[in-house]
Amino acid sequence: MRKSQRGASYLGIFFGVIVFALVVKAAIALAPAYLDDRIINNQIEELLQESSGNTTVEKFDSQMNQRLDMNNIRDLNFREIAKVTINKGGLHIVKQYEVRKSFLLNIDLVLKFEKSFDQNSVQAQ
Repeated sequence: MRKSQRGASYLGIFFGVIVFALVVKAAIALAPAYLDDRIINNQIEELLQESSGNTTVEKFDSQMNQRLDMNNIRDLNFREIAKVTINKGGLHIVKQYEVRKSFLLNIDLVLKFEKSFDQNSVQAQ
């Protein structure tokens, strides 16, 4: 039997540092995309609450592009990430897009964002 305990080896500490660095790198790569998506969702909901029932699709698209530009989201065009339609209750938006972030060498991280909004349900809140 051993009389004293031994700590972690240098190899164990090295692997722990590498795993920690990879997790931090992934978090730094993914966090901006999640924050941008949250801003987009908030802006869609705010504009749906402010919009009247007779808002056209083109007007909504242009106002959303202005809001995205003001919030420093310049790499996404609203017409490319969302489909706006008009139904009986008002506007219906289906947002669907993906973001690719370079992670390590030729490894990419792919994030897919999907959400739908209805003007009646947003205004009821």
